[in-house]
Amino acid sequence: MINAADVIALLPILLISATAGVVMLSIAFRRSHVLAAGLTLAGLAGAFISIFPALPFAPRQITSLLLVDRFALFYIGLIIASAAVVAMISYDYFEHQDIHHGELYLLLLLATLGCAVLVASTHFVSFLLGLEILSVSLYALIAYLKDRDQGLEAGIKYLILASASAAFLLFGMALIYAAAGTMEFSRIREISSGSGDLVLLGAGVVLTVTGIGFKLGVVPFHLWTPDVYEGAPAPVAAFVATTSKTAVVALLLRYFGLSSVLQYRGVFVVFAIIAIASMCAGNLLALEQRNVKRILAYSSIAHFGYILVAFLAGDAMATEAVSFYLVAYTATLLAAFGVVTVLSSAKRDADDIEDYRGLFWKRPVLASVLTVALFSLAGIPATMGFVSKFYVLATGAAASSWPLILILAITSVAGLFYYLRVVVALYSAPPARVFTETISISKSGMFNVVALSIVLIWSGIYPTPLLNLVRANMVRANMVRTDPGRTAAVLGDARNGSFVTKPNR
Repeated sequence: MINAADVIALLPILLISATAGVVMLSIAFRRSHVLAAGLTLAGLAGAFISIFPALPFAPRQITSLLLVDRFALFYIGLIIASAAVVAMISYDYFEHQDIHHGELYLLLLLATLGCAVLVASTHFVSFLLGLEILSVSLYALIAYLKDRDQGLEAGIKYLILASASAAFLLFGMALIYAAAGTMEFSRIREISSGSGDLVLLGAGVVLTVTGIGFKLGVVPFHLWTPDVYEGAPAPVAAFVATTSKTAVVALLLRYFGLSSVLQYRGVFVVFAIIAIASMCAGNLLALEQRNVKRILAYSSIAHFGYILVAFLAGDAMATEAVSFYLVAYTATLLAAFGVVTVLSSAKRDADDIEDYRGLFWKRPVLASVLTVALFSLAGIPATMGFVSKFYVLATGAAASSWPLILILAITSVAGLFYYLRVVVALYSAPPARVFTETISISKSGMFNVVALSIVLIWSGIYPTPLLNLVRANMVRANMVRTDPGRTAAVLGDARNGSFVTKPNR
C-alpha cells in the first residue's frame, strides 16, 4: 500500500499529471493561449521544486513498477527543465498560428509525464506505459500544424513506424517473460545462473533493443529521424531531439544496469555495431544536407552513437559520462532549435542554410548563439560539448574500447565539415533578400537562447559544479556487473576482430 513517504517521493510525477488535468479543465472553461502557457510553466516549475523534498526519501521502491532514487530524480529534473524551455519557445512560435493553442500544452505535459515514468521504471509494465504515453502525445505534436503537408507526412510516418517498433517491443517483452518468468528488470539477472532459457532471453533482448533503438533514432532504426525533424514544428522537433530521447537513454541505463544483460557478448556486439554504424552514417549523411533541421537530425544520430561508446563500458563512470553528455546535448540542441524557432515565420520554418546566410550582419546575437551551439555539437574546446565528448573518450579509454574510440575520433573530425558550413554561412556577406528581415524577434525567445549559450560556455570553462552534481546523483544508477568487486569491460580484440570479456585493471 502506498503511504505518505511514497506520495512525497512521487510528487514530481504527480504534479505533472495534476498540471495536465488543470490545463485540460482550463481549456474546457476558457480558451486562452496565455493561460494555458502560464499554467504549464507554473506546473513544471512546481514539479521541479518538488524534487528537493523528494530527495530525502530516495531511494524508494513504489510497488514493483517504479523506483524513485537520485538517478530517477536527476533525470526527471533534466526532463522538466528541457520541457519548460520547449514550452517557453513554443509560445511565440505558435502565437501567430491559426490553431487551438491549449491542446498543444496539454500534449506537451502528457509527453513529459511519459518521459518521467520512463526514467523511474523498473518493470516492463511501467516501461511500456511510459513509452506509449510519450509516443501517442508525439504523434499529435508532430502533426499539430495540420495546414503543413510536411508536418502531416512526418506525423503519419512516425505513427506507422512507432507502432511497428512497439509491436517488436511487446514481442520482446513476451519472450523475456517466457525465459525469466518475471517482468522486473532486477530479477532478469537470475537467468545468468542457469535458471532460464538463454535462447529466448537473447531473442527477447534483440527485439527490445529494436524498440528502444527506434526511439533513439540510431542506425538501422534512424530513417524516420530527418523527415520528422524537418516536418515537425521547430519547438516539437526540439522536444523530440532532447527530452524524449533523454528519457529513453535513462531507461536504457536502468534496464541494462538492473538486468545485467550487457554482460553477454552477443548483446555487447549488437550495441557496438549500432554505435559504429550510427557514428559513421550520421556524420556521412549529414555532409549532403542543406536543411539545418536535417543536419541536426543526422547529427543526433551520430551523437547517440557517441553515447553508446560510453554506455558499453557498463560501469559507474559510464553512467556519469552518459548523463553528463545528455545534459550537454540537451542544452546544445535546445539552443540550436531555439534559434531556428525564433527565426521562423507563421508560414514556414527557417530551416534552409540560405536563411542563415549573413545572419551575423542582421542578428549578431542570434548568430553568435547558433555558433556557440554548433561549436558545442562539434566538440570545440571552451564549450560544454567538448567536456562531454572528452568524458566519453575517457570512459572508453578506461574500458580499453580502442576500436570504438578510434571511430569516434575519426567521425567527429568528419562532422566538423557540416557544422562549419553553417557557421561560414552565418558570417558570409548577406544576400539581397534575407529571410530574417521580416521576422520580429521576441524578447523572451532571445532571453532563452542567450541563457542557454551562456550555460554552454560557462560549463565548458568551469564544468566542476555540474560534474559533481552528476556524480552525486549517479551513485544509485545500479550498473550491476557480474563481479561486484571489479568492473568488467567488453573489449574489441584488435588482433582477430572478436569480442571478449576482460576485467579492468
